[in-house]
Amino acid sequence: MNGQEILRIVDAIHRDKGIDGEIVFAGIEAAILSAARKHYGEDQDIVVKIDRKSGEVSVFLDSEPLPQEELGDLLGRIAAQTAKQVMIQKIREAERDSLYTEYNELRTHLVNGVVTRTDHGVATVNLGKVEAILPKSEQIPGESYRVNDRVRAVVLEVRKMGSRIKVVLSRNHPDLVRRLFEVEIPEVADRVIEVRSLAREAGYRSKVAVSCYDNSIDCVGACVGVRGSRIRTIVDELNGERIDIVRWNDSLQVLIPNALQPSEVEDVILCPLLGRVIVLVREDQLSLAIGKKGQNVRLASKLVGWDIEVMTQEELDEQLERSIAAFSQIAHITEDLAETLVSQGFFSFDDLSVIEPDHLKELSGLTPEECEEIVLQAEDHAEREEAEADKRKMLDREAKRVEREAAELDAMTGESLSEVDGEQEVESVEESAESTEAADPSADEAEVTGTEAAEQEGHSEPQGEEAGNSQATG
Repeated sequence: MNGQEILRIVDAIHRDKGIDGEIVFAGIEAAILSAARKHYGEDQDIVVKIDRKSGEVSVFLDSEPLPQEELGDLLGRIAAQTAKQVMIQKIREAERDSLYTEYNELRTHLVNGVVTRTDHGVATVNLGKVEAILPKSEQIPGESYRVNDRVRAVVLEVRKMGSRIKVVLSRNHPDLVRRLFEVEIPEVADRVIEVRSLAREAGYRSKVAVSCYDNSIDCVGACVGVRGSRIRTIVDELNGERIDIVRWNDSLQVLIPNALQPSEVEDVILCPLLGRVIVLVREDQLSLAIGKKGQNVRLASKLVGWDIEVMTQEELDEQLERSIAAFSQIAHITEDLAETLVSQGFFSFDDLSVIEPDHLKELSGLTPEECEEIVLQAEDHAEREEAEADKRKMLDREAKRVEREAAELDAMTGESLSEVDGEQEVESVEESAESTEAADPSADEAEVTGTEAAEQEGHSEPQGEEAGNSQATG
């Protein structure tokens, strides 16, 4: 192994595998060092160096350079085989590290691949250099894949596993919608339109808040496209998932009504101490604002980063009265202080138990000791209410269990009664048949008599023939 051959090997590995030349040189040095330790012993002080320009190998044994003859013997057949194994291992590790770095930089980015196999819902996707997995939990609900299907997904996680890397893909992550916007909408890719916030429930609905630095451009209209052409492409990629595009505004008073579209909002009440927003709507808009199974308000809360509680004006008035009456039961809380707390969004003892004593002191003007006592009493009331709620849930579960067992027992009783009725019906039929036979015994006798008469008639026919013959003889 001369210097030119080493340089040629390093250059070939660098070009073919994309591994830095210095890493390859270090791998060859480690391989020669391993072969030298095997030849001279592990206790020897051995140093191996390779000239990066000429490729010449120098080996130092106890700080003394090794003669060329011994160096040639060292790099002989056995030593070369050992060096080859170590070098291959080093190259594989370097290749793994290179792939890990490459795909780790692609996390949350969009990649394309082809499904090579599926196993119990888990799809293996070929990305070109590596094979990634798309777990069932990271697929859009209702999706199924077959071999050779093309897949678009974001890189969720990259891990080192031995000499390989494991790449996990996701199609239900919110960043998939963000990356599809960048691919399908040029203004988003050019940063003219910015996706400010995004909330998603994969397979069902997403809300995307966008803004534009150029006031002459309608950011919502640009994302929708002519007759919905742009957004339709994204919806098709997501298997029909509904996407609401919301105009971003720095004011929550404007952003929250936009986020709750298509419902109409009458008023927005901010409760900064609790990070809560109370949204008032008309009675006919309540179900629309909440959405199916609370989906609309839940996505809007994720989009704006605040807890949103939707109610009508009547419900708010009732809640205020209940809260004021409940807070008035706590020592040191007057009716005026209770109204102040309720106006800040504290509706329950659980809310009051998390208030900072300093904030309570600013609102009430009470001493720190009195504020601490109020918080402690609120915690006690909250724990009691929680215990009562748990007890009610347990009683409800027990009642449902009893109802279920009663229904099963009724079903079993009905089946038993039907079986008894069937057996009684069979017995009644048999009894009726026996009673008929007992009531008319002549029927069997008549049947027997009829049989005997038939036999006698059969015997009488030959007698008639004999009579006829005798007459003919006469």
